[in-house]
Amino acid sequence: MIRSKWDQRIRGADELGSAHPFAAEVLRFYSQAARFQKDLYAHMADVGGDLSLLLPKFPDFLGHIAAVAPEPMAQYARDLKKREPVYWLDSLHSFWPAAPRFQPGPGQEVELLVCIFLQPYAEYAASRSEPIPPRDPLGTCPFCSAQPVAGVLRPEGDGAKRSLICSLCATEWSIGRIVCPACGEETVEKLAVYTADRFPHVRVEACDTCRHYIKTIDLTKNGHAVPIVDELATIPLNLWAQQHDYSKLRANLLGI
Repeated sequence: MIRSKWDQRIRGADELGSAHPFAAEVLRFYSQAARFQKDLYAHMADVGGDLSLLLPKFPDFLGHIAAVAPEPMAQYARDLKKREPVYWLDSLHSFWPAAPRFQPGPGQEVELLVCIFLQPYAEYAASRSEPIPPRDPLGTCPFCSAQPVAGVLRPEGDGAKRSLICSLCATEWSIGRIVCPACGEETVEKLAVYTADRFPHVRVEACDTCRHYIKTIDLTKNGHAVPIVDELATIPLNLWAQQHDYSKLRANLLGI
């Protein structure tokens, strides 16, 4: 049986949560959030591109997040659920145009909740668009212009082809093997690669010019990996990068 992309993400989060205790809480939350996102994605066929028609699903989403999220995110969801529907609708409409430029951080908890809610909406829209060729700059999504959350290496011929995965709509686009997606640096000596024995299929690809990094999942080493989930699960690699003064190009959907 061929599983949907949502089922693959959910199963991947459940399996990695059992295998990596240090990431168990994050992956349990993601698994539960992805279950709601899966249902919302299926609902898109009924609402089309009308953002307002998603509003009835928003309080259910907040209740779901309040029940499964770690604190303090659960409390933010409870507080937001107490607001009036007009506030919810305004939050959705005001966030959407700025979504591609959103960078999760302290003080942006409401925006992060809205981003998690709207991510299936963005992914649905991208999945029904005509293929768009990559454009400059290479480090932005050709569909929505958001930054990538992860890279992926897929088998191609005797080697591997490198792509980037959009943090918002999950569009995937090709990029050269030796280039920084943040600043375009192509000097090999300035592009560091770090791997850990615990995660042999996940690489930290860092740039000594702009000091940004992105994690890339190598499917030639683990063909069963789910890039979005494996990026979440490999928290120790984030810590290594931070200790070496690299900043993540784009935080993932959980703000990590």
